[in-house]
Amino acid sequence: MQVHEKLFIGGAWVAPTGSDVIEVISPHSEEIVGRVPEGTTLDIDHAVAAARTAFDEGDWPRLSPEERIAAVQRFSDLYAARMMEMAQIITTEMGSPISFSQLAQAPAAWMMLNSFITEAQNYPWEETRTGMLGTPVIVRGEGVGVVGAIVPWNVPQFVTMSKLAPALLSGSTIVIKPSPETPLDAMLMAELLDEAGFPEGVVSVIPAGREVGEHLVRHRGVDKIAFTGSTAAGRIIGSICGEQLKRVSLELGGKSAAIILDDADISLTMQGLKFASLMNNGQACVAQTRILASRENYAAVVDALAETVRSMSVGDPDDPTTEIGPLVAERQQERVEKYIALGQEEGARLVVGGNGRPAGITKGWYVQPTVFADVNNSMRIAQEEIFGPVLTVIPYDDVDDAVRIANDSEFGLAGSVWTADPTGAGMDVARRVRTGTFGVNHYTMDFVAPFGGFKASGIGREFGREGLEHYIEQKTIVPQA
Repeated sequence: MQVHEKLFIGGAWVAPTGSDVIEVISPHSEEIVGRVPEGTTLDIDHAVAAARTAFDEGDWPRLSPEERIAAVQRFSDLYAARMMEMAQIITTEMGSPISFSQLAQAPAAWMMLNSFITEAQNYPWEETRTGMLGTPVIVRGEGVGVVGAIVPWNVPQFVTMSKLAPALLSGSTIVIKPSPETPLDAMLMAELLDEAGFPEGVVSVIPAGREVGEHLVRHRGVDKIAFTGSTAAGRIIGSICGEQLKRVSLELGGKSAAIILDDADISLTMQGLKFASLMNNGQACVAQTRILASRENYAAVVDALAETVRSMSVGDPDDPTTEIGPLVAERQQERVEKYIALGQEEGARLVVGGNGRPAGITKGWYVQPTVFADVNNSMRIAQEEIFGPVLTVIPYDDVDDAVRIANDSEFGLAGSVWTADPTGAGMDVARRVRTGTFGVNHYTMDFVAPFGGFKASGIGREFGREGLEHYIEQKTIVPQA
């Protein structure tokens, strides 16, 4: 069991101001696997004060971009050496299958870190433009200030890096509040940040619950909030930041549609949907959980999806053959089970799953992967984010109807189309669905391109140059002619 007794505040390991602890419980064994101090509002105050001093008076924002890049590169090198350890910790604390953790939870976070380093190397931190009268005008990019980052539990390192990397490279300072479900990976990251040798005050890592997170959001010493989580929480955070005219970026929920055109190879499509729809045990904001099939091809798609889901390996997340592990917490298990019951009440046809824990599993927060057919897009199971291994298959009349159904959602985060004509029909559908990211014959994110959502899926973009610029304030300097 991993036990941590101190918090990483302002670049130093210090005793917490409170006596409460967070006990990390394995979602597979239901046993305690770790313990960390629970941060308090006073700990946040200390961290913000340190970050404020470091930004307002310290060297970090005044270093050259090259010097900051070198410091972040040291962190990246240290991270690379312990990636597999990081992957194992995430599997232990939140139940992500080890195969997914070793592919996406840790390595993808490191890849994103390096992608941001490349963006910073190519960014025009100070450029001279020719003004209206032919005189020079200097446009300069400077760090946004003190950043408060609030991170969820589903892909904790991946989301953390989308905020930490651009904040550091911009010359900003940052206070990170990890989720209480996944503090252990954050503590390892803090050890690596400490070893990398960032200046005093630049980084703090304080695991804590919702009330402490709200204190960070409201703190007058914070210049920007970067939040990933539920749309409901995002609305509250956006309102608070709006009142304070505080910079904010919100990466929120999704209910993404996978449109299967009639010319698609169903077998290949099903193999792609295993990842696109059920990655990370279905606990992914980008999961393609609405499967749209034409009425002519509907029965074939339902049968193929049912067989695919039924054949997936469910069990111990430490087993490399496991494809679906447990949900993160008992409350999440209960939430998903309630949606499965709701789907049946709404009149959807249960095709696979829906019977509590999978056969042979007697403990752990598992939910049997579930497929619903005969789903109307107005049903709650088709409109609300379930965040578990539950898929709905919705019929459409023609391509126009499929696009209409895909867009008939308060969310607009991700989506995909599956077709034998990717450059023609596939791209036509991709351009018509209103989401921030969209895949043709697969679903993935690319770290050089912006990621974020339309509508209630968020405000702002992460990844790529666009993600870096969310941590940069633009200043214009007009020298005397």
